[in-house]
Amino acid sequence: MFNAFERKVAARYLRARRGERFVSVIAIFSLVGIALGVATLIIVMSVMNGFRQELLSQILGLNGDIAIYGANAAPLTNYDEMVTKIRTIPGVTAAFPVVESQVLFSGPQGGAAGGVARGITPDGLAALPTVSQHIVAGSLSDMQGDTTIAIGSGLAAQLGITVGQTISLIMPQGKATIIGTIPSIESFKVVAIFRTGMQIYDSGYVFLPLESAQTLFQKPGAATQIQIFVKDPDNDDAIKQQIANDFPNAPINIGDWRHANDALFAAVVVEGNVMFLILTLIIVVAAFNVISSLIMMVKDKAKDIAILRTMGASSGAIMRIFLMCGASVGVLGTLIGFGLGVVFCANIEQIRQFVQSITGTKLFDPTVYYLESLPATLDWRQVVEVVVMSFALSLLATIYPSWRAANIDPVETLRSE
Repeated sequence: MFNAFERKVAARYLRARRGERFVSVIAIFSLVGIALGVATLIIVMSVMNGFRQELLSQILGLNGDIAIYGANAAPLTNYDEMVTKIRTIPGVTAAFPVVESQVLFSGPQGGAAGGVARGITPDGLAALPTVSQHIVAGSLSDMQGDTTIAIGSGLAAQLGITVGQTISLIMPQGKATIIGTIPSIESFKVVAIFRTGMQIYDSGYVFLPLESAQTLFQKPGAATQIQIFVKDPDNDDAIKQQIANDFPNAPINIGDWRHANDALFAAVVVEGNVMFLILTLIIVVAAFNVISSLIMMVKDKAKDIAILRTMGASSGAIMRIFLMCGASVGVLGTLIGFGLGVVFCANIEQIRQFVQSITGTKLFDPTVYYLESLPATLDWRQVVEVVVMSFALSLLATIYPSWRAANIDPVETLRSE
């Protein structure tokens, strides 16, 4: 498409001579702008993808993909029969009853914190990889009897509790006495401490045997919900429909992870889209710089263009020369930005730790962002879209200046000189 003559002239024009430094500086700024725009866009989109994926894995690791509740918040009294039938549905990997309630935690040193106490069966707790595979102290095998409990590492640190010590649970359902209702308080021995990596869970969740929770929360022989895990959480509609068909007359409500966290994930999606649009403007601004540098180059090279035309160069050849000049800046900037973005994403946590150690500030507060580390997941489809978009914008930016150069009248230009 481009012959050797056109390539040599374009390469010569890209090397600034004395008196042309300003045009060269603008071209360099354009290249840097495109590179930074592409790199920033790749990094931000990867962080947003990683945040959503990590958040999803943590939420689904602690809560089921599908949950069954009693209508009007009524307890489920026939949960054994329901769990047995649900486990036979194709695509279901686990199902277990849960008794859950808000409580106040109190440590041996007098500290207090609010959170959620969840009663669960041993097989149900084993089916929660976020907890069962992240035990940092003690063992879930020691969770035997009615007075044992597993707590999160954040709560343990906040209350100063270690394995073997006791934690008190203060229930909102008080005991009725002749002097009125008084809070119900029960003590449990901590046998395991887990760290999920999600601050809201590590600081606000505890797990105790199902029977203990039923007694504690005054729900004998009942469960507040049934948690269900499936093979493909993104395609769980068929399983929900099967559950509804299996229990047509049961007073139950069936929800899934989307409805339980729709506001959170919708906010992540909207934020990702907005960030994509905003950061794309960086590439657009850099593309306008390419237009400016090329227009100035065409003005400076008007005499050269006129001489080339009189020597037999066609207007198409002139146009291709300046297309190569502008496209070279866009292609090189895009490739540099692509490399920077991919390398940064591959080492983003190490970079965060380094910057954090230098500045002495916490760049990713887990109490705000839920997660303890900065995740980044490259979606190569998105990366390709960013690269193609940058190429397209860079090419479009060269069309007008190249057309203007191709339409210079050599006679008028040389006469004016």
